[in-house]
Amino acid sequence: MSTTGAAPPRTAAGTSGGVAARRDRPAGQGAVVCAVSAGGGLGAAARYGAGLLWPTAPGAFPWTTLLINAVGCALIGVLLVSLTERAAPHRLTRPFLGTGVLGGFTTFSTYAVDIRQLASGGRTGSALAYLAATLLIALAAVWAAAAVTRAYLHRGRS
Repeated sequence: MSTTGAAPPRTAAGTSGGVAARRDRPAGQGAVVCAVSAGGGLGAAARYGAGLLWPTAPGAFPWTTLLINAVGCALIGVLLVSLTERAAPHRLTRPFLGTGVLGGFTTFSTYAVDIRQLASGGRTGSALAYLAATLLIALAAVWAAAAVTRAYLHRGRS
């Protein structure tokens, strides 16, 4: 944005053009994108490895995906409390570990595919149970892990 509050001029393609537009971009976004990408690759590889170690048979309840999402969400709770309530971390720690590694490890896209496969295989009850259980378990995992981490970090203070 310019100092007058007006948006930069748009090109025919709808994007900001010229040198001024490049100067308006926040500095360091390339490093953040690289951190998220590298972390995402590691997290996805870990998820893939878990799927190889504990494969789900076709038509079976997807316990591995449920466990991956629960563990990943718990780790997100630990990470976010640790980063926000301790000394200031490096600016790329949260994008690398949170968005990258743990975002790549947790797999809500596979969760959606699993629900569709259960439902299309005639297991509508299992699909609905999985849908609800994953959401509840993921939220509970984040909450519980955050609470335990916060208590651990603040032990002895009062």
